[in-house]
Amino acid sequence: MKRFLRIAGLVIVLLAAGGLAYFFLVLPGQVDASMNGVHTPPPYNASERAEALHKELTIADLHGDALLWGRDLTKRGTRGHTDIPRLSEGNVALQVFSLVSKTPRNMNIDHNAGDTDNITLLAIGLRWPMRTWFSLKERALYQAERLHDMAARSGGKFVIIKTKGDLARFLERRKTEPDIVAGLLAIEGAQVLEGDPANVETMFQAGYRMMAAAHFFDTEMGGSAHGMKKGGLTDKGREMIGLMEERGMIVDLAHASPKQIKDVLSIAKRPVVVSHTGVRGTCDNRRNLNNDQLRAIAAKGGLIGVGFWETATCGLDAAAIAKAQRHVADVIGVDHLALGSDFDGAVAVPFDATGLVQLTDAMLTAGFTDEEIGKAMGGNQIRFLLQNLPE
Repeated sequence: MKRFLRIAGLVIVLLAAGGLAYFFLVLPGQVDASMNGVHTPPPYNASERAEALHKELTIADLHGDALLWGRDLTKRGTRGHTDIPRLSEGNVALQVFSLVSKTPRNMNIDHNAGDTDNITLLAIGLRWPMRTWFSLKERALYQAERLHDMAARSGGKFVIIKTKGDLARFLERRKTEPDIVAGLLAIEGAQVLEGDPANVETMFQAGYRMMAAAHFFDTEMGGSAHGMKKGGLTDKGREMIGLMEERGMIVDLAHASPKQIKDVLSIAKRPVVVSHTGVRGTCDNRRNLNNDQLRAIAAKGGLIGVGFWETATCGLDAAAIAKAQRHVADVIGVDHLALGSDFDGAVAVPFDATGLVQLTDAMLTAGFTDEEIGKAMGGNQIRFLLQNLPE
């Protein structure tokens, strides 16, 4: 109730100041545009060799946060990094759409408590249903509903993948319909379970097929690399992992504390992913994985989704991404290398989805072969999903 009164009071102040139209119609878009920039705007150019190769790739990106910003993703937008038309133009076959339910104020990569929330005011400003204002579980359910609605309105141009069969059928269609795009729902932080591992089933039924135990703060399920305690899996977290694996949901170790990574790998019976990350071998900070962690995840059959933003790569261009990719490939082999852009994740990136050909070009320059590029850009991800999604 106290939280409700604080938020209601802030809304009343905005209304009293005459800011109603601005708060609901202008501010959310301004926040989106300011937080999801590109270092180089489109259109994008690349070498003839890269352009030709890029057209032949089946591209899959393990992490994007476009659902957070309230855009109609069936329409081409003028802000942010992704929507279905721009993904199609960039030759992206499959995009993982991740649900961000809560982020702390003054978010950083070192220490964050979970007692504040940036998303509530955004939810109000974007006119999400009132049920989402005070329930993280309801935020997850609402965003899944939104993505399903977009698929229904896309005229078949966008489909949601939930099973191995769904993906196989989509790939067969795409042979003759190369402009179609698939989406897969993921959850960034198990705070959406609201402390109850049994809510894994609720998320599964809503269409989610990937989930991380923690995002930028410690949760009831496990410690975050950016939390206050940075602990491992809790007893509830262990139960959550077991329930996820029973259902064929993919465990994501992005943002996991080192202790949580060890705990998950010690009990996981299936391969895991790190959907979006950097590597300390090229960009040494708390957000990124060290070589021992890379090897441990690869030994479990996992994938490393290399991110595009500066904290992940210590650079502002495609060459910095390719440098991180080169390091992963050198340490654990190209078969464990994937894309984890973090498009629309409140970060600036070198290009939007239409500019992915620049990464193909940078990988060629970094010495990757055409076959290796095909694996890293999507072949590994597609193989992994065909092996690990539910039947």
